[in-house]
Amino acid sequence: MKYWNLKKINQLAFEKTGMIPRSMSKLFNKFKQELNPNAEVEALEEFKVARYQTLTSVKYIIVLLAMPILMNQLSKSILLDPLVNYLWNKNSPYIFINYSQEERAFADLQRFEEKLHFEILIGKLNISTNLVEQKISTKALEIAANYSIESANAIKNILADFISITIFISILIINKRQFSILQSFINESIYGLSDTAKAFLIILFTDIFVGFHSPHGWEIIIEAILRHFGLPESRDFIFLFISTFPVILDTIFKYWIFRYLNKISPSAVATYHNMNE
Repeated sequence: MKYWNLKKINQLAFEKTGMIPRSMSKLFNKFKQELNPNAEVEALEEFKVARYQTLTSVKYIIVLLAMPILMNQLSKSILLDPLVNYLWNKNSPYIFINYSQEERAFADLQRFEEKLHFEILIGKLNISTNLVEQKISTKALEIAANYSIESANAIKNILADFISITIFISILIINKRQFSILQSFINESIYGLSDTAKAFLIILFTDIFVGFHSPHGWEIIIEAILRHFGLPESRDFIFLFISTFPVILDTIFKYWIFRYLNKISPSAVATYHNMNE
């Protein structure tokens, strides 16, 4: 009974189209259910199952998200911060972890020099050449310290995220039953929406992730991820990813609409096409 709704959705997704319209069969089944003398008992049982499913799913989502994040922060603050800072700052002769950091550091120093010389030329600053060199040297040391911290943080992020992923996968493996209930809850929540809501979410999702303006967003996301893990920000890799991944995602999404949603809720697909025109 706990997985009845999920099985019902799967049956609707894979059932063959018959001569009688699906809407007529649904109306007949609803009428048949209302005439059932045990309809009240079954409705109460379905309500209890739905309530149990919702509470279990919410608790599982909280554990699934909170535990990896909590362990990520705890591992950084308790273990990785003192260990990595000691090893990187005391024993490592390097400041930069990749060439992208060097380019950004040199650009920062160049902008500072240009700003300093510009303020001298317009008379905003009146300082000697020795003082200019001293300011540039101080700024260079400040930039080096900042990028050294960024490099150490990248190492911490890699180790802490590995711990978080391990915990996340462990929760999925250990609590397979809760994961099945969560999967059923998500399927019911998606397929239980109205046709207009489904069409709205489809358009919103596709416009954000695979729309004509999505490459700029993907570029920002990929740069942030690469910087988070201390990887070089290769423009060739970013452009290659942007030119391939959204296309693959769009293909998968269209296949889902054609293969499953079109059978379960054809009116939602029609609404989507009407709203998208």
